[in-house]
Amino acid sequence: MWARSLQTPLRRFLRTETGSAAVLVVMALAALIWANAGASSYEAVWHTGLLIRLGSAEVSMDLRGWVNSGLMTFFFFIFGLEARREFDMGELRERQRLALPVVAGLGGLLVPVAIYLALNAGRPTAHGWGAAMSTDTALALGMLALTGPRFPDRVRAFLLSVAVVDDLVSLVVIGAAYSRAVTAVPLGVAAGIFAVILALSRAGIRYGALYALLGTAAWVAVFRSGIDPVVVGLAMGLATYARPAARTDLERASDLFRRFREQPTSELARSASAGLASALSPNERLQQLYHPWTSYVIVPLFALANAGIMISGSFLARAYISPITLGIMVGYIVGKPVGIVGASWLLSRLSRGKIRPPVGWAAVTGVGTVAGVGFAVSILIATLAFSGIQLQEAKLGVLSAALGASLLTWLVFRATDLLPRRLRIRALLGNAQAIIDLGAPVDPGRDHIRGPARAPVTIVEYGDFQCPYCGQAEPVLRNLLAGHGEVRYVWRHLPLSDVHPRAQLAAEAAEAAADQGAFWPMHDLLLSQQDALAPSDLIRYAGLPDPSRRRGQDRRGCGLRRPQRRLRGPDLFRQRPAASRRLRHQRPHLGGAGRQGPRDRPETASARYRGRVLTLARAGAAPAGDRIRALS
Repeated sequence: MWARSLQTPLRRFLRTETGSAAVLVVMALAALIWANAGASSYEAVWHTGLLIRLGSAEVSMDLRGWVNSGLMTFFFFIFGLEARREFDMGELRERQRLALPVVAGLGGLLVPVAIYLALNAGRPTAHGWGAAMSTDTALALGMLALTGPRFPDRVRAFLLSVAVVDDLVSLVVIGAAYSRAVTAVPLGVAAGIFAVILALSRAGIRYGALYALLGTAAWVAVFRSGIDPVVVGLAMGLATYARPAARTDLERASDLFRRFREQPTSELARSASAGLASALSPNERLQQLYHPWTSYVIVPLFALANAGIMISGSFLARAYISPITLGIMVGYIVGKPVGIVGASWLLSRLSRGKIRPPVGWAAVTGVGTVAGVGFAVSILIATLAFSGIQLQEAKLGVLSAALGASLLTWLVFRATDLLPRRLRIRALLGNAQAIIDLGAPVDPGRDHIRGPARAPVTIVEYGDFQCPYCGQAEPVLRNLLAGHGEVRYVWRHLPLSDVHPRAQLAAEAAEAAADQGAFWPMHDLLLSQQDALAPSDLIRYAGLPDPSRRRGQDRRGCGLRRPQRRLRGPDLFRQRPAASRRLRHQRPHLGGAGRQGPRDRPETASARYRGRVLTLARAGAAPAGDRIRALS
């Protein structure tokens, strides 16, 4: 039972990124202190050479190069995984919703670049325009958590969807505009290796060591071609699909865990652990494995290696009038919000409101200002575009822009806090329809529903009539529905026959009752009588005599309809179409149109059941065993 508006993996991603922002800031400050306390030692450490040789092949870089082009590949790999998850299962899985993040992201890229080029027009420093365009997702999410901690996850999700486009374009810029002279043969080898990776993924081969070996070979080939090899991480991440856990995988994992519970041995523990892991998609498993490492180790190490600049009065006086520093600062602090808000507003106007942000305009403005927090990719591009004092000026511009954008974001949200409550909610949430992340969307034509059809909050329970926890939850849910008129409750059957042997037949009995408009009375009675769900009990609840005592009589004379086909196993879920009396296969739930009417209220349950709802035929009456038979 739950009510949610975001996928759990997204929540976990947001928490990790937000938490790592503090570590990133600490390491950036440590780099500044180190560089100013001992500039020679700082540079000496990061210019230390490191050579890796395998036979005649070798790769040689200094420590900073290994961090920037080696370890940061894992950072972009995680980003590629999250981007793919957003396209497969997140906010961008509905393709009509893709237009706004793309347009907003491009607006947030083009306007800052235009500002930088305007301030550096006619100067050789104009080629550093890429340093003024990319948002640091982790740091921006962290700053958003500090400046707007009470605002909904939808705001953070919108920032993430815009940042996906932002960083994808930035990576393309690194590969296309800031690479050395490209060598065709190694690049062709890398393309061939990547084609093999795609073919293996399509074939369903899931050996991590094989993909790691091929990914390393592709990294070396791209490095040899003259292109920054971090693009390999992005490509590998985008190639890793995401999907919800399949029911067969969940059942297998449940079976393995049950075996371990019955016999807790180390071998069965390993088997259960492997079964649980295999139920997840490769995308989610890899994020779970590497995301904490990239957020808490790799990116902070990148900050330590690159954020150190020597600060003095003369340097600051010169840098803050430098077109490099000013171009980056103004591009981020002014260009980002103008680009994101302006592009979103323009698209909304041109589409006549059909395409609009999933949040309110105050939240869009806050996302635009916090998107001015750039760090990792910006400094990475700056190291490719500049050197010496120009590189120091670019780094100062990036750090100053991050501080200014954070302050501006705080002002935007503090101003929003001053609005009246109704205006504040609308300014933050807007009126766009959010995606509801249920396993299957609620369908009034087949789901059993209590409460207003247009309620803003939906609680879905996948229930089992013999489950004690479902029985304990029932009075809590009834109180919730009685005290809050804007809550919709949906029941879906999930009979766990392996642990609750009578749940399947109880679910079938409830569906037979639903065929005659009495699902909710039967639902309430079955949950209140969980210790009495035998076939004879179900017959008693229907107010009918036991048919096993009437075998000599003509069944048609009792008004019995043709027996309904029985559900076999807890994994078979069925729906009852409005125009049909039979059950048929339908995942993920047993469901019928179960709207509550005045005659379906709990207090009228006895009267409804005594109206000849259903009867059961014993095992001796039908070779398939106990079956539900609906009465006319």
